[in-house]
Amino acid sequence: MKSSHAVTVLGRELSVRSSASEAKVRAVEEFVNRKLQEIGGALRSSDAQLVLMLALLNTSEELLELRSRLEQDSRVDNRISTMIRALEAV
Repeated sequence: MKSSHAVTVLGRELSVRSSASEAKVRAVEEFVNRKLQEIGGALRSSDAQLVLMLALLNTSEELLELRSRLEQDSRVDNRISTMIRALEAV
């Protein structure tokens, strides 16, 4: 069941609906604000839209890298499982 949660991003309060726990929503809120501060602090511009776009691009790159690693790990796990079955059959 989804619940409404109030979160603040870039000083703006938003109401979001989520089936995640309150703690999870707070963790996401903290992550987003930390990422925005990190990127905003590295820029001379205080353009909120630019900071948001760069944070989205940065976070998307991290997500795609993690997905790629997960796929590689899965392939390795499958190969190991195949080897174990072959050894057990001997």
